[in-house]
Amino acid sequence: MSQITPALWSEILGHLRDQHDGLAQGWFSQLDPPVLERGELTVSTPDAQQYHYLLERCSRAFAEAGQLAVNRLVSVRFRLAEPAEQANGQTAAPISDETPPLNKLYTFEHFVTGPCNRMAHAAAVAVAEAPGQAYNPLFLHGNVGLGKTHLLQAACQRALEAGKVEHVLYLSCESFTNDFINAVQRGALDSFRYRYRHVDLLVIDDIQFLAERERSQEEFFHTFNTLYQMQKQIILSADGPPTAIPSLEERLVSRFGWGLVALMEKPCFETRMAILRQKAELRGLELDDEVVYFIASRIDSNIRELEGAINKVESLARLAGGAITLALARQGLGEQPPAREIAIPEIQEAVMRRYNVRLADLQSRKRSKSISLPRQVCMYLARQLTRHSLEEIGGFFGGRDHTTVLHATKTIGQQRQSDVKLHATLEEISGELRNLRLN
Repeated sequence: MSQITPALWSEILGHLRDQHDGLAQGWFSQLDPPVLERGELTVSTPDAQQYHYLLERCSRAFAEAGQLAVNRLVSVRFRLAEPAEQANGQTAAPISDETPPLNKLYTFEHFVTGPCNRMAHAAAVAVAEAPGQAYNPLFLHGNVGLGKTHLLQAACQRALEAGKVEHVLYLSCESFTNDFINAVQRGALDSFRYRYRHVDLLVIDDIQFLAERERSQEEFFHTFNTLYQMQKQIILSADGPPTAIPSLEERLVSRFGWGLVALMEKPCFETRMAILRQKAELRGLELDDEVVYFIASRIDSNIRELEGAINKVESLARLAGGAITLALARQGLGEQPPAREIAIPEIQEAVMRRYNVRLADLQSRKRSKSISLPRQVCMYLARQLTRHSLEEIGGFFGGRDHTTVLHATKTIGQQRQSDVKLHATLEEISGELRNLRLN
Protein backbone atom coordinates (compact mmCIF):
# COMPACT_ATOMS: atom_id res chain seq x y z
CA MET A 1 0.00 0.00 0.00
CA SER A 2 1.35 3.48 -0.88
CA GLN A 3 0.03 7.00 -0.54
CA ILE A 4 -0.09 8.95 -3.79
CA THR A 5 2.24 11.93 -3.50
CA PRO A 6 0.70 15.42 -3.55
CA ALA A 7 2.45 16.11 -6.88
CA LEU A 8 1.02 12.98 -8.48
CA TRP A 9 -2.42 13.71 -7.02
CA SER A 10 -2.23 17.18 -8.53
CA GLU A 11 -1.42 15.59 -11.88
CA ILE A 12 -4.45 13.29 -11.61
CA LEU A 13 -6.69 16.26 -10.83
CA GLY A 14 -5.20 18.09 -13.80
CA HIS A 15 -6.11 15.22 -16.12
CA LEU A 16 -9.65 15.25 -14.69
CA ARG A 17 -10.06 18.95 -15.41
CA ASP A 18 -8.65 18.61 -18.93
CA GLN A 19 -10.51 15.48 -20.01
CA HIS A 20 -13.72 15.67 -17.94
CA ASP A 21 -14.44 19.33 -17.34
CA GLY A 22 -18.16 18.66 -16.94
CA LEU A 23 -17.50 16.31 -14.01
CA ALA A 24 -14.64 18.06 -12.23
CA GLN A 25 -15.63 19.92 -9.06
CA GLY A 26 -13.76 22.52 -7.02
CA TRP A 27 -13.87 20.37 -3.90
CA PHE A 28 -11.81 17.64 -5.63
CA SER A 29 -8.68 19.56 -4.59
CA GLN A 30 -9.76 19.34 -0.92
CA LEU A 31 -9.74 15.53 -0.98
CA ASP A 32 -6.75 13.83 0.59
CA PRO A 33 -4.33 12.14 -1.85
CA PRO A 34 -5.63 8.61 -2.46
CA VAL A 35 -4.01 5.29 -1.62
CA LEU A 36 -2.74 2.97 -4.35
CA GLU A 37 -2.65 -0.75 -3.55
CA ARG A 38 -2.44 -3.65 -6.00
CA GLY A 39 -3.51 -1.46 -8.89
CA GLU A 40 -6.54 -0.04 -7.04
CA LEU A 41 -6.81 3.68 -6.34
CA THR A 42 -8.86 4.34 -3.17
CA VAL A 43 -10.29 7.85 -2.87
CA SER A 44 -11.83 8.71 0.51
CA THR A 45 -14.14 11.51 1.58
CA PRO A 46 -15.95 12.11 4.91
CA ASP A 47 -18.81 13.90 3.14
CA ALA A 48 -21.78 11.72 2.16
CA GLN A 49 -22.87 13.98 -0.71
CA GLN A 50 -19.38 14.06 -2.17
CA TYR A 51 -19.17 10.28 -1.83
CA HIS A 52 -22.46 9.75 -3.69
CA TYR A 53 -21.40 12.14 -6.45
CA LEU A 54 -18.06 10.33 -6.89
CA LEU A 55 -19.64 6.89 -6.77
CA GLU A 56 -22.41 7.63 -9.25
CA ARG A 57 -20.58 9.67 -11.86
CA CYS A 58 -16.81 9.64 -11.56
CA SER A 59 -15.50 6.06 -11.56
CA ARG A 60 -14.40 5.93 -15.19
CA ALA A 61 -13.04 9.49 -15.18
CA PHE A 62 -10.87 8.91 -12.09
CA ALA A 63 -9.65 5.57 -13.46
CA GLU A 64 -8.61 7.17 -16.77
CA ALA A 65 -6.88 10.07 -15.01
CA GLY A 66 -5.10 7.67 -12.63
CA GLN A 67 -3.86 5.52 -15.50
CA LEU A 68 -2.46 8.56 -17.33
CA ALA A 69 -0.70 9.78 -14.19
CA VAL A 70 0.88 6.51 -13.01
CA ASN A 71 1.34 5.16 -16.55
CA ARG A 72 -0.23 1.76 -15.85
CA LEU A 73 -3.65 0.16 -15.59
CA VAL A 74 -5.50 1.05 -12.38
CA SER A 75 -9.03 0.71 -11.07
CA VAL A 76 -10.70 3.14 -8.66
CA ARG A 77 -12.73 2.72 -5.49
CA PHE A 78 -14.53 5.47 -3.59
CA ARG A 79 -14.87 5.23 0.16
CA LEU A 80 -16.94 7.11 2.71
CA ALA A 81 -14.60 7.73 5.67
CA GLU A 82 -15.87 6.83 9.12
CA PRO A 83 -16.34 9.66 11.64
CA ALA A 84 -13.33 8.48 13.68
CA GLU A 85 -11.09 8.87 10.66
CA GLN A 86 -11.83 12.56 10.24
CA ALA A 87 -9.10 14.92 11.26
CA ASN A 88 -11.13 16.83 13.81
CA GLY A 89 -12.43 13.67 15.48
CA GLN A 90 -16.04 14.90 15.26
CA THR A 91 -19.03 12.81 14.30
CA ALA A 92 -20.32 12.76 10.76
CA ALA A 93 -21.84 15.96 9.45
CA PRO A 94 -25.62 16.24 9.51
CA ILE A 95 -27.52 15.55 6.32
CA SER A 96 -26.67 18.27 3.84
CA ASP A 97 -29.24 20.32 1.98
CA GLU A 98 -27.01 20.24 -1.09
CA THR A 99 -27.81 18.12 -4.13
CA PRO A 100 -25.21 16.66 -6.50
CA PRO A 101 -24.40 19.22 -9.23
CA LEU A 102 -26.29 18.97 -12.49
CA ASN A 103 -24.49 18.30 -15.76
CA LYS A 104 -24.53 21.54 -17.76
CA LEU A 105 -24.87 19.54 -21.01
CA TYR A 106 -28.00 17.74 -19.81
CA THR A 107 -30.48 20.31 -21.08
CA PHE A 108 -33.50 20.09 -23.33
CA GLU A 109 -31.55 21.94 -26.03
CA HIS A 110 -29.00 19.12 -26.11
CA PHE A 111 -31.59 16.32 -26.14
CA VAL A 112 -32.32 14.73 -29.51
CA THR A 113 -35.96 13.77 -29.90
CA GLY A 114 -37.47 11.09 -32.11
CA PRO A 115 -40.38 8.65 -32.18
CA CYS A 116 -38.65 6.66 -29.43
CA ASN A 117 -38.73 9.42 -26.80
CA ARG A 118 -41.01 12.21 -27.99
CA MET A 119 -43.70 11.67 -25.35
CA ALA A 120 -41.18 11.48 -22.51
CA HIS A 121 -39.47 14.65 -23.74
CA ALA A 122 -42.73 16.58 -24.09
CA ALA A 123 -43.86 15.49 -20.62
CA ALA A 124 -40.53 16.49 -19.03
CA VAL A 125 -40.78 19.94 -20.64
CA ALA A 126 -44.37 20.28 -19.42
CA VAL A 127 -43.56 19.50 -15.79
CA ALA A 128 -40.52 21.79 -15.87
CA GLU A 129 -42.66 24.69 -17.06
CA ALA A 130 -45.62 23.96 -14.76
CA PRO A 131 -44.37 21.94 -11.75
CA GLY A 132 -47.07 20.17 -9.78
CA GLN A 133 -49.71 20.88 -12.41
CA ALA A 134 -49.07 18.98 -15.64
CA TYR A 135 -48.17 15.39 -14.74
CA ASN A 136 -47.54 14.53 -11.12
CA PRO A 137 -45.74 12.29 -10.70
CA LEU A 138 -43.91 11.91 -14.01
CA PHE A 139 -42.48 8.39 -14.29
CA LEU A 140 -39.98 7.71 -17.09
CA HIS A 141 -38.84 4.17 -17.79
CA GLY A 142 -36.66 2.34 -20.31
CA ASN A 143 -33.42 0.41 -20.63
CA VAL A 144 -30.06 1.89 -19.66
CA GLY A 145 -28.47 4.54 -21.82
CA LEU A 146 -31.63 5.90 -23.44
CA GLY A 147 -31.54 9.40 -21.93
CA LYS A 148 -33.66 9.14 -18.78
CA THR A 149 -31.05 10.87 -16.60
CA HIS A 150 -30.61 13.54 -19.28
CA LEU A 151 -34.33 14.38 -19.19
CA LEU A 152 -34.45 14.37 -15.38
CA GLN A 153 -31.59 16.86 -15.14
CA ALA A 154 -32.94 18.93 -18.02
CA ALA A 155 -36.27 19.30 -16.19
CA CYS A 156 -34.44 20.42 -13.05
CA GLN A 157 -32.39 23.01 -14.91
CA ARG A 158 -35.32 24.38 -16.94
CA ALA A 159 -37.51 24.72 -13.81
CA LEU A 160 -34.72 26.53 -11.94
CA GLU A 161 -33.84 28.84 -14.83
CA ALA A 162 -37.50 29.76 -15.37
CA GLY A 163 -37.95 30.53 -11.68
CA LYS A 164 -40.71 27.95 -11.39
CA VAL A 165 -39.11 26.34 -8.35
CA GLU A 166 -36.69 27.41 -5.65
CA HIS A 167 -35.69 24.18 -3.90
CA VAL A 168 -34.79 21.20 -6.11
CA LEU A 169 -33.53 17.85 -4.87
CA TYR A 170 -32.11 15.55 -7.55
CA LEU A 171 -30.40 12.28 -6.61
CA SER A 172 -30.35 8.55 -7.16
CA CYS A 173 -32.58 6.10 -5.31
CA GLU A 174 -29.48 4.58 -3.73
CA SER A 175 -28.56 7.99 -2.29
CA PHE A 176 -32.06 8.27 -0.85
CA THR A 177 -31.86 4.86 0.84
CA ASN A 178 -28.31 5.49 2.10
CA ASP A 179 -29.36 8.85 3.53
CA PHE A 180 -32.28 7.15 5.25
CA ILE A 181 -30.09 4.41 6.75
CA ASN A 182 -27.55 6.98 7.96
CA ALA A 183 -30.32 9.10 9.47
CA VAL A 184 -31.71 6.09 11.35
CA GLN A 185 -28.25 5.19 12.67
CA ARG A 186 -27.59 8.78 13.82
CA GLY A 187 -31.07 9.36 15.17
CA ALA A 188 -31.49 12.20 12.66
CA LEU A 189 -34.80 11.28 11.03
CA ASP A 190 -36.24 14.75 11.62
CA SER A 191 -33.38 16.29 9.65
CA PHE A 192 -33.80 13.69 6.91
CA ARG A 193 -37.55 14.29 6.61
CA TYR A 194 -37.13 18.04 6.56
CA ARG A 195 -34.66 17.77 3.69
CA TYR A 196 -36.87 15.56 1.52
CA ARG A 197 -40.28 17.01 2.34
CA HIS A 198 -39.50 20.72 2.03
CA VAL A 199 -38.66 20.89 -1.67
CA ASP A 200 -40.51 22.19 -4.70
CA LEU A 201 -39.19 19.50 -7.03
CA LEU A 202 -38.02 16.02 -6.02
CA VAL A 203 -36.29 14.00 -8.74
CA ILE A 204 -35.11 10.46 -8.08
CA ASP A 205 -33.26 8.34 -10.62
CA ASP A 206 -33.41 4.52 -10.68
CA ILE A 207 -36.34 4.22 -8.29
CA GLN A 208 -36.37 0.45 -8.89
CA PHE A 209 -33.70 0.17 -6.18
CA LEU A 210 -36.47 0.62 -3.61
CA ALA A 211 -37.27 -3.04 -4.26
CA GLU A 212 -36.64 -5.36 -1.28
CA ARG A 213 -36.15 -2.35 1.04
CA GLU A 214 -39.27 -2.28 3.16
CA ARG A 215 -38.32 0.51 5.56
CA SER A 216 -37.10 2.73 2.73
CA GLN A 217 -40.36 2.10 0.86
CA GLU A 218 -42.32 3.07 3.94
CA GLU A 219 -40.37 6.30 4.31
CA PHE A 220 -40.65 7.15 0.62
CA PHE A 221 -44.39 6.47 0.71
CA HIS A 222 -44.90 9.14 3.37
CA THR A 223 -42.50 11.53 1.61
CA PHE A 224 -44.42 11.05 -1.64
CA ASN A 225 -47.78 11.70 0.05
CA THR A 226 -46.52 14.87 1.76
CA LEU A 227 -45.15 16.37 -1.45
CA TYR A 228 -48.12 15.32 -3.56
CA GLN A 229 -50.63 16.85 -1.15
CA MET A 230 -48.62 20.09 -1.23
CA GLN A 231 -48.72 19.99 -5.07
CA LYS A 232 -44.95 19.72 -5.29
CA GLN A 233 -43.62 18.06 -8.43
CA ILE A 234 -42.19 14.52 -8.29
CA ILE A 235 -40.21 12.98 -11.19
CA LEU A 236 -39.01 9.39 -11.10
CA SER A 237 -37.16 7.07 -13.44
CA ALA A 238 -36.65 3.32 -13.58
CA ASP A 239 -35.61 0.56 -15.95
CA GLY A 240 -39.20 -0.69 -16.18
CA PRO A 241 -42.77 0.48 -15.49
CA PRO A 242 -44.01 0.61 -11.87
CA THR A 243 -45.87 -2.68 -12.27
CA ALA A 244 -42.63 -4.45 -13.27
CA ILE A 245 -40.59 -3.42 -10.22
CA PRO A 246 -40.30 -6.54 -8.04
CA SER A 247 -41.34 -6.40 -4.38
CA LEU A 248 -42.62 -2.84 -4.71
CA GLU A 249 -45.58 -2.20 -2.41
CA GLU A 250 -48.91 -2.00 -4.21
CA ARG A 251 -49.66 1.42 -2.74
CA LEU A 252 -46.45 2.78 -4.31
CA VAL A 253 -47.20 1.11 -7.65
CA SER A 254 -50.59 2.81 -7.60
CA ARG A 255 -49.20 6.23 -6.73
CA PHE A 256 -46.45 6.07 -9.35
CA GLY A 257 -49.20 5.71 -11.95
CA TRP A 258 -51.23 8.70 -10.80
CA GLY A 259 -49.58 11.09 -13.24
CA LEU A 260 -47.96 9.93 -16.48
CA VAL A 261 -45.87 6.81 -17.11
CA ALA A 262 -43.79 7.34 -20.28
CA LEU A 263 -41.69 4.72 -22.03
CA MET A 264 -38.34 5.58 -23.65
CA GLU A 265 -37.39 3.13 -26.39
CA LYS A 266 -34.26 2.46 -28.41
CA PRO A 267 -33.56 5.30 -30.87
CA CYS A 268 -34.46 4.65 -34.50
CA PHE A 269 -31.88 4.96 -37.26
CA GLU A 270 -32.57 8.64 -38.06
CA THR A 271 -32.49 9.56 -34.38
CA ARG A 272 -29.18 7.72 -33.92
CA MET A 273 -27.69 9.71 -36.78
CA ALA A 274 -28.91 12.97 -35.25
CA ILE A 275 -27.48 11.97 -31.87
CA LEU A 276 -24.09 11.18 -33.40
CA ARG A 277 -23.97 14.50 -35.22
CA GLN A 278 -24.86 16.41 -32.06
CA LYS A 279 -22.32 14.54 -29.91
CA ALA A 280 -19.65 15.20 -32.53
CA GLU A 281 -20.57 18.90 -32.71
CA LEU A 282 -20.35 19.25 -28.92
CA ARG A 283 -16.84 17.74 -29.07
CA GLY A 284 -15.78 19.89 -32.00
CA LEU A 285 -15.38 16.82 -34.24
CA GLU A 286 -15.98 16.61 -37.97
CA LEU A 287 -17.72 13.40 -39.01
CA ASP A 288 -18.41 12.65 -42.65
CA ASP A 289 -21.89 11.43 -43.50
CA GLU A 290 -20.53 7.97 -44.35
CA VAL A 291 -18.96 7.70 -40.89
CA VAL A 292 -22.20 8.77 -39.18
CA TYR A 293 -24.12 6.38 -41.43
CA PHE A 294 -21.80 3.51 -40.59
CA ILE A 295 -21.81 3.96 -36.80
CA ALA A 296 -25.58 4.49 -36.66
CA SER A 297 -26.17 1.33 -38.69
CA ARG A 298 -23.89 -0.78 -36.51
CA ILE A 299 -25.00 0.40 -33.05
CA ASP A 300 -28.70 0.35 -32.30
CA SER A 301 -28.74 -0.40 -28.57
CA ASN A 302 -28.54 2.92 -26.74
CA ILE A 303 -27.05 6.40 -26.62
CA ARG A 304 -24.19 5.44 -24.33
CA GLU A 305 -22.97 2.89 -26.87
CA LEU A 306 -23.09 5.56 -29.57
CA GLU A 307 -21.09 7.94 -27.40
CA GLY A 308 -18.64 5.16 -26.63
CA ALA A 309 -18.15 4.58 -30.36
CA ILE A 310 -17.33 8.26 -30.86
CA ASN A 311 -14.84 8.06 -27.99
CA LYS A 312 -13.09 5.12 -29.65
CA VAL A 313 -12.81 6.63 -33.10
CA GLU A 314 -11.78 10.01 -31.67
CA SER A 315 -8.99 8.34 -29.67
CA LEU A 316 -7.80 6.40 -32.73
CA ALA A 317 -7.81 9.59 -34.81
CA ARG A 318 -5.69 11.39 -32.21
CA LEU A 319 -3.21 8.54 -32.09
CA ALA A 320 -3.02 8.46 -35.90
CA GLY A 321 -2.82 12.24 -36.08
CA GLY A 322 -5.45 12.43 -38.78
CA ALA A 323 -9.13 12.82 -39.54
CA ILE A 324 -11.89 10.38 -38.63
CA THR A 325 -12.38 8.22 -41.71
CA LEU A 326 -14.68 5.31 -42.48
CA ALA A 327 -11.71 2.92 -42.22
CA LEU A 328 -10.92 4.35 -38.78
CA ALA A 329 -14.55 3.96 -37.71
CA ARG A 330 -14.50 0.34 -38.82
CA GLN A 331 -11.34 -0.23 -36.82
CA GLY A 332 -12.84 1.45 -33.76
CA LEU A 333 -15.90 -0.80 -33.92
CA GLY A 334 -13.75 -3.89 -34.42
CA GLU A 335 -14.72 -4.54 -38.03
CA GLN A 336 -12.40 -5.39 -40.88
CA PRO A 337 -13.27 -3.67 -44.16
CA PRO A 338 -14.42 -6.06 -46.87
CA ALA A 339 -12.29 -6.38 -49.98
CA ARG A 340 -15.19 -5.16 -52.11
CA GLU A 341 -18.76 -4.47 -51.05
CA ILE A 342 -21.71 -4.69 -53.37
CA ALA A 343 -23.31 -1.25 -53.58
CA ILE A 344 -27.05 -0.70 -53.74
CA PRO A 345 -26.74 1.42 -56.94
CA GLU A 346 -25.08 -1.63 -58.57
CA ILE A 347 -28.06 -3.75 -57.53
CA GLN A 348 -30.42 -1.16 -58.96
CA GLU A 349 -28.55 -1.08 -62.28
CA ALA A 350 -28.61 -4.88 -62.58
CA VAL A 351 -32.35 -5.02 -61.87
CA MET A 352 -33.07 -2.11 -64.25
CA ARG A 353 -31.33 -3.96 -67.08
CA ARG A 354 -33.18 -7.20 -66.34
CA TYR A 355 -36.65 -5.63 -66.03
CA ASN A 356 -36.15 -2.70 -68.41
CA VAL A 357 -37.16 0.01 -65.92
CA ARG A 358 -35.64 3.34 -64.97
CA LEU A 359 -34.20 4.48 -61.65
CA ALA A 360 -36.93 7.10 -61.45
CA ASP A 361 -39.48 4.26 -61.63
CA LEU A 362 -37.84 2.38 -58.74
CA GLN A 363 -37.86 5.53 -56.62
CA SER A 364 -41.38 6.58 -57.59
CA ARG A 365 -44.66 5.85 -55.83
CA LYS A 366 -46.02 3.85 -58.78
CA ARG A 367 -47.69 0.61 -57.71
CA SER A 368 -48.17 -1.21 -61.02
CA LYS A 369 -46.75 -4.73 -61.00
CA SER A 370 -44.27 -3.88 -63.76
CA ILE A 371 -42.68 -1.36 -61.37
CA SER A 372 -43.44 -2.77 -57.91
CA LEU A 373 -41.93 -6.19 -58.66
CA PRO A 374 -38.47 -4.94 -59.74
CA ARG A 375 -38.53 -2.47 -56.83
CA GLN A 376 -39.21 -5.30 -54.38
CA VAL A 377 -36.52 -7.45 -56.04
CA CYS A 378 -34.04 -4.60 -55.53
CA MET A 379 -34.92 -4.30 -51.87
CA TYR A 380 -34.74 -8.06 -51.39
CA LEU A 381 -31.30 -8.32 -53.01
CA ALA A 382 -30.05 -5.27 -51.09
CA ARG A 383 -31.07 -6.96 -47.87
CA GLN A 384 -29.43 -10.26 -48.90
CA LEU A 385 -26.19 -8.94 -50.42
CA THR A 386 -25.35 -5.85 -48.35
CA ARG A 387 -25.09 -4.99 -44.69
CA HIS A 388 -27.35 -1.97 -44.96
CA SER A 389 -30.20 -1.66 -42.48
CA LEU A 390 -33.84 -1.55 -43.51
CA GLU A 391 -33.90 2.24 -43.04
CA GLU A 392 -30.79 2.68 -45.16
CA ILE A 393 -32.18 0.55 -47.99
CA GLY A 394 -35.43 2.50 -47.95
CA GLY A 395 -33.45 5.70 -48.44
CA PHE A 396 -32.33 4.48 -51.89
CA PHE A 397 -35.93 4.03 -53.01
CA GLY A 398 -37.49 7.42 -52.52
CA GLY A 399 -37.15 7.54 -48.74
CA ARG A 400 -39.40 4.59 -47.99
CA ASP A 401 -39.60 3.49 -44.37
CA HIS A 402 -38.27 0.25 -42.91
CA THR A 403 -41.70 -1.43 -42.87
CA THR A 404 -41.94 -1.13 -46.67
CA VAL A 405 -38.51 -2.72 -47.11
CA LEU A 406 -39.37 -5.47 -44.65
CA HIS A 407 -42.62 -6.21 -46.52
CA ALA A 408 -40.75 -6.37 -49.84
CA THR A 409 -38.09 -8.78 -48.55
CA LYS A 410 -40.72 -11.06 -47.03
CA THR A 411 -42.86 -11.00 -50.19
CA ILE A 412 -40.00 -11.86 -52.56
CA GLY A 413 -38.60 -14.42 -50.14
CA GLN A 414 -41.93 -16.24 -50.09
CA GLN A 415 -42.58 -15.96 -53.86
CA ARG A 416 -39.22 -17.40 -54.85
CA GLN A 417 -40.14 -20.62 -53.02
CA SER A 418 -42.95 -21.34 -55.48
CA ASP A 419 -42.01 -19.26 -58.54
CA VAL A 420 -39.24 -21.10 -60.41
CA LYS A 421 -38.74 -18.27 -62.90
CA LEU A 422 -38.36 -15.65 -60.16
CA HIS A 423 -35.95 -17.91 -58.28
CA ALA A 424 -33.77 -18.31 -61.38
CA THR A 425 -33.82 -14.55 -62.02
CA LEU A 426 -32.69 -13.82 -58.46
CA GLU A 427 -29.89 -16.38 -58.73
CA GLU A 428 -28.67 -14.90 -62.02
CA ILE A 429 -28.66 -11.32 -60.75
CA SER A 430 -26.98 -12.38 -57.50
CA GLY A 431 -24.27 -14.24 -59.42
CA GLU A 432 -23.67 -11.25 -61.64
CA LEU A 433 -23.29 -8.95 -58.64
CA ARG A 434 -20.98 -11.36 -56.78
CA ASN A 435 -18.74 -11.51 -59.85
CA LEU A 436 -18.52 -7.72 -59.74
CA ARG A 437 -17.26 -7.96 -56.16
CA LEU A 438 -14.49 -10.35 -57.19
CA ASN A 439 -13.27 -8.14 -60.04
